[in-house]
Amino acid sequence: MTEEQTGSGLSWNERVIQEFRANNGRVGGMFEGAPMVVLTTMGRKTGRPHVNPAIYYKDGDRYLVFASNAGRATNPDWYHNLLESPQVTMEIGTQEGAVRPFATRAQVLEGEERDRYWEAQCSIDATFRDYEAKAGRTIPVVALHPLNLGVITDRSRMIGAQLTKHHADLRAELARVRAAVDETLSADGATALPAADLAEQLRRRCLTYCYGLQMHHIREDGSFSAFEDRFPHLVPAIGRLRAEHKVVEDALAEFEELLNKGGFDKPEEVERLRAELDRVVSGLEDHFRYEEETLLPALEG
Repeated sequence: MTEEQTGSGLSWNERVIQEFRANNGRVGGMFEGAPMVVLTTMGRKTGRPHVNPAIYYKDGDRYLVFASNAGRATNPDWYHNLLESPQVTMEIGTQEGAVRPFATRAQVLEGEERDRYWEAQCSIDATFRDYEAKAGRTIPVVALHPLNLGVITDRSRMIGAQLTKHHADLRAELARVRAAVDETLSADGATALPAADLAEQLRRRCLTYCYGLQMHHIREDGSFSAFEDRFPHLVPAIGRLRAEHKVVEDALAEFEELLNKGGFDKPEEVERLRAELDRVVSGLEDHFRYEEETLLPALEG
């Protein structure tokens, strides 16, 4: 699917995603009736979430997607992203009438298996054969394996350990960002970098933290669906966690807008930045603690 801008100011992909989410996974136009998912991958260069729609082929419990890039000569960015980090959040329409996110692990198919499923997709939708001819390359086929908590195993416990580690990493990075803000405020103008360079370093560091937190919450939202299916008694608690994610997401969007305006080369501007950062992460420690206290015991069995 393409990235061209439309008259509304949204890219083609953004319009498709907006329609997809509003209509339980269904879109009109050229994709009417097509089985679609929305994928969120982590940008391999920035760590920023990248969101793209894709047509899928269902194979048992897994979902196959095709890196056609609408027939372009190069693989799409989302494919390169999942090669770097195979944790992919997949959104899909459900029988409950609303799109849900699911945590998945991406696996690139190879050899005969890849060829077999590529032919199966082309037999359903001849457009993909046209894409292949136009692209002049072998189009990758990727299997997405949704997280299934099923019976509590060592893998389930590993998920709990990863959750704890991610929270620890986010806490540590937040401490480093706050220290960088304080450093900027107290830097000696005679020995420090020029104010503009300090401001840009500070902006990049804050953005890196914001993208990391945003990506963590997107992946958690996908994992929460597996928790809801496996542990129905946790649904109210997970509802609270999802709501808290939304509050942070909205605050992060405002904070990113502030960062992209630039500046912060004066003490009063950095003070304002610190105040906004504190507003964004207010309650984050309580959120982490509640999540750990609620989810980890379930994973221990």
